[in-house]
Amino acid sequence: MSECHPNQVATLKEERNIQRDVPLIALAGQPNMGKSTLFNLLTGLNQHVGNWPGKTIERREGVFHDNGHSFRLIDLPGTYSLTANSPEELIAREFILREQPDLVIAVVSAANLERSLYLVAELISLPTPLVVALNMMDVAELEGYRIDVDVLQAALGVPVVPLVATRAQGVRELLQTVEQVLSGERVLMPRLPEIRADHQRVLKEIQNLIHGWVPSPYPLEWAALKLLEGDAELTRIMQETLPAERWEAVHEILRAHDDALMAVASGRYEWINRIMRAAVDRLAVGQISLTERLDRFATHPVLGLILLALVLGGVFWVTFTLGSPLQEWLEVQVVERLATLASAALSAAPAWLQSLVVDGIIGGVGAVITFLPILAIFFAAFGLLEDVGYMARAAYVMDNFMHLMGLHGKSFLPLFLGFGCNVPAVMGTRVIDSWSARLVTILIAPFIPCTARMAVVAFLCGAFFGPYAALVSWGLALLSLVMLVISGVLLNALLFRGKRSAFIMEMPLYHIPNGRTIALLVWQRTVAFVKKAGTVILGFSVLIWILSVLPSGELESSFLAMFGKLIEPIGRWMGFDWRLTVALLTSFLAKENAIAALGVIFGSAEEGGLSQILVATYSPAIALAFLTATMLFIPCAATLAVIKQEAGSWRWALVNVALMLALSIGVSSLVYGLAKGLGW
Repeated sequence: MSECHPNQVATLKEERNIQRDVPLIALAGQPNMGKSTLFNLLTGLNQHVGNWPGKTIERREGVFHDNGHSFRLIDLPGTYSLTANSPEELIAREFILREQPDLVIAVVSAANLERSLYLVAELISLPTPLVVALNMMDVAELEGYRIDVDVLQAALGVPVVPLVATRAQGVRELLQTVEQVLSGERVLMPRLPEIRADHQRVLKEIQNLIHGWVPSPYPLEWAALKLLEGDAELTRIMQETLPAERWEAVHEILRAHDDALMAVASGRYEWINRIMRAAVDRLAVGQISLTERLDRFATHPVLGLILLALVLGGVFWVTFTLGSPLQEWLEVQVVERLATLASAALSAAPAWLQSLVVDGIIGGVGAVITFLPILAIFFAAFGLLEDVGYMARAAYVMDNFMHLMGLHGKSFLPLFLGFGCNVPAVMGTRVIDSWSARLVTILIAPFIPCTARMAVVAFLCGAFFGPYAALVSWGLALLSLVMLVISGVLLNALLFRGKRSAFIMEMPLYHIPNGRTIALLVWQRTVAFVKKAGTVILGFSVLIWILSVLPSGELESSFLAMFGKLIEPIGRWMGFDWRLTVALLTSFLAKENAIAALGVIFGSAEEGGLSQILVATYSPAIALAFLTATMLFIPCAATLAVIKQEAGSWRWALVNVALMLALSIGVSSLVYGLAKGLGW
């Protein structure tokens, strides 16, 4: 085997260009550099969001057009380096080396340039052409930095384009530069960092030993550097590739120079320091920046928690104040009208077909449609907090609390999403680096009371508890959170022996949010919710309808009633008859379907009428037990499917089902017994 020489790289690139007429551009950068903002700005809605093959890490790919040309754009995962310490780093470097994009755009922060340049130091050493997008120039100015872009460009030897992506400033110049590089009009002469002087001879020795054995498409010097860095993936590849005697010689050198990692890193930092001294001035040294002033409150151990409580309270208030009227409007003006029109259109059709369309399909999917305004507003509020830089502070102040479960502050971010919907909460665990912490967070996320659960609580609490409805609702929400903590502690102790994850999280600078980025975020998450939840709900709605009408067309003798009466003995522990037991089971489809099921079972579609029937039929003790079971019952089908997807196995999804089923039955039975003992 032989290493990938420059002429081989050119040949490979020519072959790839024959296969693809559209140039491929990769966006690379560290987290919080504005990479996603630039990606959204260029691609708009012409983008596809999925997962990298075999990974749960998000892959975003889009197309944009400029000056009569089309370009494919890949948004690589945010990564601090190209060493295989995380899946994100491995994905980013393997894509650049194996897919050989026509150009890499490195998005760096002008306000955090010194830290940003470490990734540039690695990217510039690869054979793919590089352009540096110097983003957040406005934030750098506020922080007191003055950057000489011409000097920076000369020091790097690659084009540098200043940007303010949130306001689309500099994007036209960036696209012009991209076209000049791709057309060959602009020739690059990158100035590469060098390994520390005392290890340059060692690097040459490694290169000589692996020369002719480096598998394509890895460059020879790059592979030697990665071996010196102790890169696990490259070490494994070379150990499998090299003859035994050569690998032993390489291994002997690496053992004798176990400080080589520092030599490589020191060389890069010397390169960075030279560039910073030449191109960057800090004005008014010693002044307190805006970020530092705000963080005195946002990250304070006491004031930070108070601020977080106020922020979350504001989010919920805005979400429900704006979302509830929209939800009611959709229910009346869209879902009910659609059902009426469908009934009229199918009046001459068989009764079973009319029931299937109106009760099964429209009734099932309608619940998803009515909750979209609340979810969209919640996503927008969360996106705003993310984009402005506050959510990192929220994770920081919650770190001590999360340690009770062996987790850290990053787990708070996806759990917070669960108040809107558990589906994006489980998907949001992708931000957690530790697999053990991520798995525990996935398994406890369904304990967060979502809007659908709270809708059931709001309806039944108002009917049964009148002026005490708000107090009972808060108590049920608090009970769910207590069960979340207890479950997290138990899962961490049983599965990972109380292991704790280290909490390393960057605090990005505060900056003005970008409306376009937030709007696209809301759009993507809303569409993802409709696709994942809507399709599952449609299928299960039809299934439940079939069970409710077969074999005789009567509910009391239907398969659904038969099944309900079969498992009624378990429901009796909680004070339920078969009707409440079936209603609870239908919440597996969607939590709010519990109310719809009760309406069908009791023969009343009107909420007022149903409330009166339920109050006359069941005691407050039974109602409280039913609400407790609803809050703790197994997650909906869509959430369960996402748990399987994100955890990578049905085994973990079944663990979640078993845990929540046991708690819902046990705690509800206890609540029923206590409430009945009090004479409720």
